[in-house]
Amino acid sequence: MFGIGGGELFFIILVVLMLFGSDKIPEIARGLGRGMQQLKDATNEIKTEIHKSADVEGLKKTFTEIGTGDIENNITAEINKVKEDVDIEDLSGPIKRMK
Repeated sequence: MFGIGGGELFFIILVVLMLFGSDKIPEIARGLGRGMQQLKDATNEIKTEIHKSADVEGLKKTFTEIGTGDIENNITAEINKVKEDVDIEDLSGPIKRMK
């Protein structure tokens, strides 16, 4: 658990008890719990806002679709299509060597 052994965990608990006392520890734990819940709620709210904006823009893709490589295949197909449609010499002209 986070690279902390049993003896180290016991020492940390002992120091916390000595610093705050047994009557303050439940209040501290409640405060930490509330803070963690607020952080979780905030991140969930940000995620929903991102999903809503992506949905409005028509960009919604699920994480599973991204992970399957469908997007990579589509990009590769588009690149190949552009390569077939465009002749490079038409765009750049003949290459001249400069001395």
